[in-house]
Amino acid sequence: MNQHDLLANAAALEWHQSLARMIQAAPGSGFPTMLERALHELIEFNTILINTYKGHHRPLLIHDNYPQDRREQCIDRYLSRAYLLDPFFKAVHDGLDQGAYRLRELAPDRFESSEYYHYYYRALSLSDEIGLFARVDTDVVMMVSLGFHRDGPPVTRRDMLTLRHIMPVVNALLGEYWKWQGHSFQARLEEPEPVEAAFDSFGQEALTQREREIVRLLLAGHSTKSAARELGISDGTVKVHRKHIYQRLDVSSQSQLFRLFLDHVALVSRRQSG
Repeated sequence: MNQHDLLANAAALEWHQSLARMIQAAPGSGFPTMLERALHELIEFNTILINTYKGHHRPLLIHDNYPQDRREQCIDRYLSRAYLLDPFFKAVHDGLDQGAYRLRELAPDRFESSEYYHYYYRALSLSDEIGLFARVDTDVVMMVSLGFHRDGPPVTRRDMLTLRHIMPVVNALLGEYWKWQGHSFQARLEEPEPVEAAFDSFGQEALTQREREIVRLLLAGHSTKSAARELGISDGTVKVHRKHIYQRLDVSSQSQLFRLFLDHVALVSRRQSG
């Protein structure tokens, strides 16, 4: 099929009509909703979150389609407690700023066995997630997150190709949106957050710096082998450190360690707000 055939069919006409409307709307505050509708014409996703990331600051929610009665479970628990364990957040922090990626491409090797995965993804009945990344400013990356429920159709290779092919358009549109609307979010984007402070101080009095590094990797879903690879040490050294961590924090399992971390986040949050 040549380019003329691609542009002459009815689906191409509908997409270009949607594209024209989005180009016109990109500078306005209603653009995220329009982008959601246009993407849904291409891909059968269930949920959408549009977040903006700046350094280690808390992600700033721009748009979502979650009903009000599920916001605490779906959004608040992510933004207030666990986002630093999110593979997408870590990917942005490590320098990823453009493209379309599935969760499994960015997550650690034991992510689906992690407490974070059960706490967030399994609780929301999500089986997969795709992140569309776009750098919209020198130090700001915007991500459109598309979630897929367990009882829905699986993500296909064709879906990923479609999203990757339209990413230049999505990049340009999100850039225009941020250029005109970003000023209204800047102050909130730079607010210090309890989760960052909690990560910095968790286990501070009981653990060594190396042990705290290992705690972060284990909570994020790394296996012993993966954590060892990240830190450039042996598997056996990680196992010894993990044994000491459990002893010093008086826990006996990964789930207890994760719960202890969440309790610490809640404590830091109360201190900051008080």
